[in-house]
Amino acid sequence: MTEHADVILSLLPARLKQARQAQGLSLDAVAKLSGVSRSMVSQIERGESSPTIATLWNLTRALQVDFAGLLDDNPISQIEVLRQSDVPTIENHGTACRIRILSRPEDVGRDEIYELQFRPGGVLDSQPHARGTKEQLTVIEGRLTVSSGESQEVLSVGDTARYPADVAHRIAASDAARAFLVVKGS
Repeated sequence: MTEHADVILSLLPARLKQARQAQGLSLDAVAKLSGVSRSMVSQIERGESSPTIATLWNLTRALQVDFAGLLDDNPISQIEVLRQSDVPTIENHGTACRIRILSRPEDVGRDEIYELQFRPGGVLDSQPHARGTKEQLTVIEGRLTVSSGESQEVLSVGDTARYPADVAHRIAASDAARAFLVVKGS
């Protein structure tokens, strides 16, 4: 084995632990998901035991990490980056409104995050969402009028509105505006 390979393998325990923590999993959870005993997972993470290929394979599958990636020279990053060019965008929902989806697809129905960009006269009309759903809108640029049911408020830069979204609701801009919208499912 080369010196380079020794260095990579010496990093394996820390990388497994980092991958487990990045997933927010306990030792017990990894043991249940992988079929590897809790004590063995702990020993491997502390560098007290070297895993077999089969054990390492089970752990990487449970942690949803690339087997080869653990042995790569580049450390596993705990930062998930969504580059601007990769942000899903909706152009045909509303009038003169562009919606950038910032949340992960698996967060739909729970905590969804959007950037809203309005051109002058832009409007985003929404039908009622699931019962108990709420929205939180923070204005970054311009002014927006928010309506929820029979209530209406005008928001300026820095203002935040929290309102029921399980009724018909609307966000409107007379001039160009930009805001962040968080939709919290029930």
